[in-house]
Amino acid sequence: MNILILGSGGREHSLAWAIKQNPKCDRLIAAPGNAGTAEIAECADLDIENGGAVAAFAEENAIDFVVIGPEAPLAAGVADRLRDAGLLCFGPSQAAAKLESSKSFTKEVCDACNAPTAGYAHFTDAEAAKAYIREQGAPIVVKADGLAAGKGVIVAMEEQDALDAIDDMFGGAFGGAGAEVVIEEFMEGEEASYFILSDGKNILPVGTAQDHKRVGDGDTGPNTGGMGAYSPAPVMTDAVTQKALDEIVQPTVDEMAKRGTPYLGVLYAGFMIKDGQPRLVEYNVRFGDPECQVLMMRLGGQVLDLLLACAKGELDKAQVNWADDHAMTVVMAANGYPGSYEKGSVIKGLDDQPENSLNMVFHAGTKEVDGQITANGGRVLNVTARGDTLAEARDRAYAMADAIDWPEGFYRKDIGWRAL
Repeated sequence: MNILILGSGGREHSLAWAIKQNPKCDRLIAAPGNAGTAEIAECADLDIENGGAVAAFAEENAIDFVVIGPEAPLAAGVADRLRDAGLLCFGPSQAAAKLESSKSFTKEVCDACNAPTAGYAHFTDAEAAKAYIREQGAPIVVKADGLAAGKGVIVAMEEQDALDAIDDMFGGAFGGAGAEVVIEEFMEGEEASYFILSDGKNILPVGTAQDHKRVGDGDTGPNTGGMGAYSPAPVMTDAVTQKALDEIVQPTVDEMAKRGTPYLGVLYAGFMIKDGQPRLVEYNVRFGDPECQVLMMRLGGQVLDLLLACAKGELDKAQVNWADDHAMTVVMAANGYPGSYEKGSVIKGLDDQPENSLNMVFHAGTKEVDGQITANGGRVLNVTARGDTLAEARDRAYAMADAIDWPEGFYRKDIGWRAL
């Protein structure tokens, strides 16, 4: 098969790495890819949010299957354009992708199918939103309604922080994503992620993970796109995952089908778990980043078969073969992230890193310049390892991170502390 992966981050490098291991994969193209994907796939300069351009490229290159990595092309309707052109693709339609691109839409769906989630209110006016915050008090959660690259959520422990967040969002800090806001009750508990494939009717769980959003050790400092993750998530016990499927995920998939917008792709469900009861924090319509990296390490080449079964509507015939192991990824980010940071610094020591089914450095924001790997983003590398225990995976990952020579970067030293 000729396979095209859309995206340029660590998520897409890990997807490419797993798919490449499957003997069904004959030719692999990543668009646009990065310096890491370039080592295992062809890279193509393509506007991945232009559905017509992607469809034309796929037809010119006899692509059999397109895997859409990030949320932006999904929200832009690229999956619809590919299916209209008769191409097999993995990823939800634009209408179904509203589960991520509009938080108020997700809340409506939860209300319709009685899925447990936080109490909320939706606002298009700053003063009304502030009045609601003053009435509710803190702690409280303020969310930009649209896509904000994982950064449009403010968990305000003080009332003034919530009021400031309203000013920021309506003031354009998150672009169009903040033109509307959702304000939610603050949920206590432990947060974890569940990844489920849906072909519009059937669902198939493919793994649990926990990530660390805060930039600093001890989960301190501002939120980021994610500073590290591990899989499986201990808090997602058999009883909790069954409740999540029965009370939240399956009712959501059924409701989407009832609305005439069946959900086809991966549903990344974030839950807050307290006293064994999961409540939905939010849905994302793509694999998490960096959660995808630990899932791909544990799943390997079978990923292609699972994504194909999902795209073909044959999930009822598929099954996941899990190794009884653990994986951890540590994000190496540019100094200054998630604030301002510089690009272009040279990263050394990558050639000495092991690359096998137990150890991988997935590239996120990298670029090759004159034969050298340079930093080209905020989150730059995902140092990832597997082990029989989480402690073993952690020790492997940190040994690799310590051996990378990049003074202009940093990483948290405590990924996995909740589980360990």
